[in-house]
Amino acid sequence: MSGKPDVRTAVRLVAATATYNVVEAGIALWSGIVAGSVALIGFGLDSVIECAAAGALLWRLSLEARGADRERVEAGERRVQRIVGVTFLALAVYVLVEAGLALWMREAPAESAVGIVLASASLVLMPLVAWAKFRVAKRIGSAALRAEAKETLACSYLSFTLLLGLAANAAAGWWWADPAAALLMVPWLVREGIEGLRGEEEEESDG
Repeated sequence: MSGKPDVRTAVRLVAATATYNVVEAGIALWSGIVAGSVALIGFGLDSVIECAAAGALLWRLSLEARGADRERVEAGERRVQRIVGVTFLALAVYVLVEAGLALWMREAPAESAVGIVLASASLVLMPLVAWAKFRVAKRIGSAALRAEAKETLACSYLSFTLLLGLAANAAAGWWWADPAAALLMVPWLVREGIEGLRGEEEEESDG
C-alpha cells in the first residue's frame, strides 16, 4: 500500500481488531441474552461499536495510503473522531438505562462461564493491541488512530468490569454485581463521547 510501512501496520492492526470484535460481539451478545446479563450484552454492543469505528478508520487510512492531500486526510481524522464520540455516547445511554432497570427490579443474571472466559481473553489481548496502535499512531501523526486505540483500550477496561461482575455473581451470588459493574463504564464512556464530538485531540506525551 503506497510504500508506507507504518500505514500498512496500522491497517493490519485495525483489521485484526475488527475481525476479533466480530467474533467477540457474536459470542458476548448470544451468551449475554442467554444469561440475562446487562454487562455482557453491553460488552457485546461495545464490540459492535468498535467494529464501526474500525471501519471508519480503515477508510481514513486508505486515504493516506492512496496519497490524498493533507486537508482531506485531516477531514477524515475529524470525521472518525466524531463517529467514535457518537457511538461512545450511545453505549453509555444503553448501559445506564439497562443497568438501572436491573438494579431497580433486582434482576439476577444467570451464571455465564462463556462470558468469564471471553472477558479474560479480551483482558489479556486488548491492551497489547491498543498499545501497538498508540505507537503507530504517534509515528504517523494520526489522532483518529489514537482515538480508536483508546476504544480498544476501553475494551480491556470493560473486560475487567465485566469479569468482576460475572465472577462475583457466579462465586457469591451477588445479583447486583453485574449491573453495578456495567455502570462503572458510564462516566468514562460519556467523557470520551463528548471529547470525540468536540473533536478534541489530546497531546501525546512520552510518559
